[in-house]
Amino acid sequence: MMCAMTDTARRMHELLEPICLVTYFADECNEELAALGHRTYWDGYFASRAAPLGRVPAHVVHAAFYSFADGEAARHIPSAWETIPPEASVAARERGSAASLRRILGEELAGSPGLVRAAELTTRAATSAPMEGRVMYAGMRTLPLPSDPVARLWHSATMLREYRGDGHVAALVGARIGGTEAHVLSALDMGIHPPESFGRIHHLPKKRLAAVMNGLRERGLVDTEGRLTDAGRETKQHIEALTDELAAPPYDALSPAELDALIADLEPISATLAAVGSQ
Repeated sequence: MMCAMTDTARRMHELLEPICLVTYFADECNEELAALGHRTYWDGYFASRAAPLGRVPAHVVHAAFYSFADGEAARHIPSAWETIPPEASVAARERGSAASLRRILGEELAGSPGLVRAAELTTRAATSAPMEGRVMYAGMRTLPLPSDPVARLWHSATMLREYRGDGHVAALVGARIGGTEAHVLSALDMGIHPPESFGRIHHLPKKRLAAVMNGLRERGLVDTEGRLTDAGRETKQHIEALTDELAAPPYDALSPAELDALIADLEPISATLAAVGSQ
């Protein structure tokens, strides 16, 4: 049963991720945030994604996001909120993301009964999971649910993404893998070498990246050439498997028939978005 539920969590992640990614890859969200007065993409990113947490200090955002290097959150928080309320930023993120989905999906798919059903079932899963230990997810649970089905689907998919992300952070902490180390393992798993060239970390100081690589070598997770060892691959696989396991609880709220219907309704939506890279 556990295997079946983790398989479901993985499949749902694959189907929902293209819906969530319009927030980061499509133009509409960035345009909405820029119109508020956010000067850069990253100002808008930090201001809108962290907004459900309230006006917390940068180190709280750093802890919750986990994957950013020291000091990166502090370059945007709390300055991004000084003239633009967090509530305005999170509302702009929702408007822009929903507009992207409508544009990409087109009127027929965006207004289809299948999307309405998918929004309802995704919302039921997203609002039924336990909040303990899920900081980003709990923050999003405080936000009102949109009434529009397209916005509701995006909102609920994003709640489930944050729920999964909170579990992924727990898996990383348990494996003693920091945020930058996680990016190195992901880069190597994707075949990127040297991993320091990966887009999420290539801008970091060379001294910082060298220290991360040395630490991974000392633990036997990468070899002298900077490639994954067997132990490194096992660690990466363990983290991903545990992430799937921890992402499964929301789907307990749906019956097997409802899960099958949700997957069937999401498949054409996800495929349409994936075909254009969610942009």
